[in-house]
Amino acid sequence: MNPNQNTFVVIMAGGVGTRFWPYSRKSHPKQFLDVLGVGKSLLQLTYHRFLPLCKKENIYIVSNEAYYDLIKEQLPEMHDEQILLEPNQRNTAPCIAYASYKIASKNPEAVTIVTPADHAIFMEDEFVRTCQVALDFIKTDNSLVTIGIKPSRPETGYGYIQYKPGAHEAVKKVKTFTEKPQLELAKTFIESGDFVWNAGIFIWKASSIIEAFETYLPEISETFSSISDQYYTKDEKAKIEWAYARTKAISIDYGVMEKAENVYVVPGEFGWSDLGSWSSLHEYHSKDNGGNVIEGNAMLYDSNECIIRAPKEKLVVIQGLEGYLIADCKDVLMICKKDDENKIRSIVNDVKSEKGEQYI
Repeated sequence: MNPNQNTFVVIMAGGVGTRFWPYSRKSHPKQFLDVLGVGKSLLQLTYHRFLPLCKKENIYIVSNEAYYDLIKEQLPEMHDEQILLEPNQRNTAPCIAYASYKIASKNPEAVTIVTPADHAIFMEDEFVRTCQVALDFIKTDNSLVTIGIKPSRPETGYGYIQYKPGAHEAVKKVKTFTEKPQLELAKTFIESGDFVWNAGIFIWKASSIIEAFETYLPEISETFSSISDQYYTKDEKAKIEWAYARTKAISIDYGVMEKAENVYVVPGEFGWSDLGSWSSLHEYHSKDNGGNVIEGNAMLYDSNECIIRAPKEKLVVIQGLEGYLIADCKDVLMICKKDDENKIRSIVNDVKSEKGEQYI
């Protein structure tokens, strides 16, 4: 496959990611870690995933200023003009606006694929094929396209996209968006057959998303369009600091996708996970005969369905645990039920309030 010179990729890599705490820290969040144990971070995997579709100089990363050194360390081939640094977090709409207006100022014919940096995709050839379906669709169309994941279970932790029934085409008109439903509603979605999980991956012409910003988020549009002459110059950093100081935090889903009329979805099946919890990591990792994921030097007795992550120089001996997380990471040892995501989130909040930021 020959990459198109007008195709750009925007990788959103600014999250601080506390859901894999204590392995993931504010100073070194999930996207910069080798979560899957394959020798590459999630950011590196994401970058290489898009090379069949896009020239490497057309891949842009939007992240926090604090992560510049990590990005350069992991992707030294990236030029500074490809690394878009946010002075503070403003959710996904300003992040996408920054990248879209900058890319459009260089190439008005640009088509952009927007993707999170911290998701796992296990069938990459099929993923590329799915993206190509969307890219072909928007060649002669100004629609906003998102990639949906065909659901395998009534998951309550994901958003859902409903598409209009009756169409057999690969690209389907979106009917509704629903955020993280209760279990019974999620079961109804699965049974209906016309819902997919929202993966947060978007494909559109730069001009199409800019038009949507002008229509649905005019304040953001005015801010980023007003500094178009400063992109790719020495003044860009100062202008972006000015722009973010006057930009509200809002997601692209809530700000644009749920309001626009020209939204379509391409349902896909390519082994996707947002790796949003320790349990999801357990699901996709290789396991021993007891269903345990072991990263380190460990001996287990009468223990099943556990995750053990510890330094290789430390011997860890575990007996009689079922479904536990044992994470020995730097200055924190945490032992808790791996499936209780709400409890882990509560623990992180307690540590932050009682022990301070140094452990977060």
